[in-house]
Amino acid sequence: MYVSITLLSLAMHLTYHCLTYLKALSFPMNETILEKWQLTAEELTEIIDENPSLRGFMLGYVAEYKLRLLLTSSDEVSELQKPDDHARGHGKKNDMTIVYKGHRFSFEVKSLQTNSITMLDDGTYIGKAQVDASDSREVILPNGDSLKTTCLVVGGFDILGINLFQFREEWDFGFILNRDLPRSRYRKYTPEQQEYLLSTLVSVTWPLQNPFMPDPFALLDVLVEERGGAISASGTS
Repeated sequence: MYVSITLLSLAMHLTYHCLTYLKALSFPMNETILEKWQLTAEELTEIIDENPSLRGFMLGYVAEYKLRLLLTSSDEVSELQKPDDHARGHGKKNDMTIVYKGHRFSFEVKSLQTNSITMLDDGTYIGKAQVDASDSREVILPNGDSLKTTCLVVGGFDILGINLFQFREEWDFGFILNRDLPRSRYRKYTPEQQEYLLSTLVSVTWPLQNPFMPDPFALLDVLVEERGGAISASGTS
């Protein structure tokens, strides 16, 4: 009887470890995307280089990730939220929001258009970023007008961050307040409507020129002061 129980225990022990091993083979933990897709770094690089639209798509998401790292490097930042793409189609329209010094702020992140980039004789880079919605949608302007447009609405977010990687292959950003962005001059809109709609193309340089800044926290501090100052954990300024 004792021998039977011992053998049963041993069999169960071996079965458990065999199943654990097989599970590990079928569902490897902490796989990199290269391991999961069975690609080398060189193969993935070749695929991206052969497909410019894929490169631009990936660059946009990497830029969002780099900005999240930058923002969360501050102890003053909390509650960073990035809606997934599905949620953004249901009213959560900004790329990300954070709480900074007790106030919530929203960011949009855009990248340079590769074919817009030029370098002047003095070494200054110039480029344009497309700053608009991915699809045309109905918007209500502050004056009550309703129109269908890809333009972003003035005041729809707090700060725009333009990813400048394509200038020097460095993860630089140019940050600008929403209110300082150029307005649409598209003749389809009335002069009043134009003042409520952001231009779909925004020029930026490296080195940065005013009103762009390399530091998002400097702009956040301006907005915090305009809202009455930092709010402590107890809710007081």
